[in-house]
Amino acid sequence: MRRVALAWSGGKDSSLALWTLRAQDVEPVALLTTVTEGVERISIHGVRRELLLQQAAATGIPLVEVRIPLPCPNDVYEARMAEALAAPPLDAVTEVAFGDLFLEDVRAYREERLQPTGRRALFPLWGRDTSELAREFIDSGFEALLATIDPRCLDASFAGRAYDAELLDDLPPTVDPCGENGEFHTFVHAGPVFDAPIPVRTGERVEREGFVYRDIVPA
Repeated sequence: MRRVALAWSGGKDSSLALWTLRAQDVEPVALLTTVTEGVERISIHGVRRELLLQQAAATGIPLVEVRIPLPCPNDVYEARMAEALAAPPLDAVTEVAFGDLFLEDVRAYREERLQPTGRRALFPLWGRDTSELAREFIDSGFEALLATIDPRCLDASFAGRAYDAELLDDLPPTVDPCGENGEFHTFVHAGPVFDAPIPVRTGERVEREGFVYRDIVPA
C-alpha cells in the first residue's frame, strides 16, 4: 500500500493536490507543514496556526508540524525536516507529494532532498495549465483568500481579496493565475477536501520584509 505524505501550505495548490490524490484513491497518511516559531503562523503564507489546525481537522488527516525559527537558515530547515521524516508517522512514508506546478528548480530541489531518504517526490499537478487549473479550483467549489502578496507584482489592495473569477480577471497579464512565481499565496477556507467550511474574516493589512500580509482571523 502506498504511504504518501502531502506537503501542506494551507493554500490552493496543496488543496488541489489533495483533491487530485483522493481522485486517484490515494489518501495521505499525514499533512506536513512548516510553522514559524514565535509568531505561530504558517511559514511564508503568514496564516495563523489555529486556522491550520482547523484545516487539518476538516480534512481528517493527521498534521505534522515542522517548527522553524525566523529567520531560518537553509541548513536548519533541512535538519528539522529530516528529523520529522525520521519520526512517526512520517518514518513509514514512501512518497511525499507537493503542489508545485512548473518551476523546475523547485522540483529538482525537492527530489534531491528526498533522494537520500529513499523516498519519492510526487507532483500530482505538474504541468497543468495554470489558467485552466485556477478556473477549475473555483468551479469545483473551493473558496480562498489572498493571504500574502508580493507588492512588486500586485497592488497591496489584492491582499485579502477572495480568489474568485473576478480576481482572476483583474490580475495583470504578468502574474501567473496560480501565483506559481510567488506573486501571491492563499488560504483555503472551504471546498471539497474539507468536511465543513472554516469560518473566517479578514483582519489588518501589514507590510513586512517586502511582502504585504492580510491577517485572516477565525470568525
